[in-house]
Amino acid sequence: MPKVVVLAELLLRLDPPPFMRLVQADTLGMSFTGAEANVAVNLSHWGISAGVVSKVPEHEMGQCVINNLRRYGLDTAHMLRGGERLGVFYVETGASQRSTNVVYDREHTSFQSLQRGELDWDAILSGADWFVFSGSGISRGANIVEIAHDARAAAKRLGVKVCCDINYRSKLWSLEAAREAFTGLMPSVDLAMSSLGDVHQMFDLEADSHEAAARQLHERFGCTRVVMGIREGDCSSSNRYGAAMFDGTDCYTGRSYEIQIVDRIGTGDALTAGILYGLMSGYDLPRTVEFGIASGCLKHSIPRDFNLVSIAEVEELLASGGAGRVKR
Repeated sequence: MPKVVVLAELLLRLDPPPFMRLVQADTLGMSFTGAEANVAVNLSHWGISAGVVSKVPEHEMGQCVINNLRRYGLDTAHMLRGGERLGVFYVETGASQRSTNVVYDREHTSFQSLQRGELDWDAILSGADWFVFSGSGISRGANIVEIAHDARAAAKRLGVKVCCDINYRSKLWSLEAAREAFTGLMPSVDLAMSSLGDVHQMFDLEADSHEAAARQLHERFGCTRVVMGIREGDCSSSNRYGAAMFDGTDCYTGRSYEIQIVDRIGTGDALTAGILYGLMSGYDLPRTVEFGIASGCLKHSIPRDFNLVSIAEVEELLASGGAGRVKR
C-alpha cells in the first residue's frame, strides 16, 4: 500500500450557521482540520496509508484533534504534544456576490513552537512514497520553513517524492516572506500545486495561460509536474472549476464543471489528493488530471474541510459528466 506523510498545522474550525456573519451568530459549529491534513484524510478515505507530523497542546483540545485524525485512519505516531494552544479559524460562508470570509487566530500555537531537533525525518519518512507540505503550514514561522527544508532533504535522500502546494494566504504572511520560502523549497519538487493568481504575484511570471504558467514553473524550478487549479466566476455561490497539469513533456487541461458551492474550503486539498491518488495508481496524464478535478469538484458539495467521497463517486462523475441524479 502506498504511504503519504504530511507536515501539517492542525486547527479548530468554527462556523456560524450557514450564511450568517459572526456578529449575528449565537452558536458556532466546531470541527478539526488543516490544509495538509485534509489531503491525508482524503487519501486515507481511499485506502492510502497516511500519517501526520505536527504538534498540538497537551490538554483536551489537543487530544480531540488526535482522536479526530485517528477516526479517519491516520497515523498519529509523529504528532507531538506541547506548546500553548491550538490555532483557530472562523469561516463566514459567502453567498451571491458576498465572498466567503476566513478569520484567523493562529499566533502562539503549539505548531509554531515545533523545533528542528524534535523530528527525525529519516525515521518519519522511512517507507513513505510521498511527503506533502503547503504554504498554509510553513507560513507559521522561519522555524517551520527550516523544518520543511529538513524534511525535503531527507525525502530526497530516501527517494521519497515531494509535493508542494503553494497555497498562499495573504492574511498569514507577507508576499516577500512566502516568495523567499518557496524559492528555496520549490527546486526539483516532484509535484507543485498552484494557481495562476498565486504564481503571478509570487514569482512575477508573465504567463498568460494556466498551461504557460505550469511550463514556466517547471522551467524555473525543475519541478517534475506542475498542476494549476482553474476557477472562474464572479459569484460565491457558483463557479466553473477545472485544472491543468504539465508533466515535463505534455500539458493537459481537463474538463471543467459548473458547480454550486456548499463549502469551498478544502477544495484545493481535494484536487491535490486526487492528483496524488492518480499518480500513485499509475494513471496516465489525462486520467490523473480528470480524477483530480472530479475530486475537487465533488468536495464543493460537502460541508467542512474533509473530502469524504468514495472512489466510486469520483468515477461515477467522470463517467456521467455530472448529472447529479438521485440514487435510489
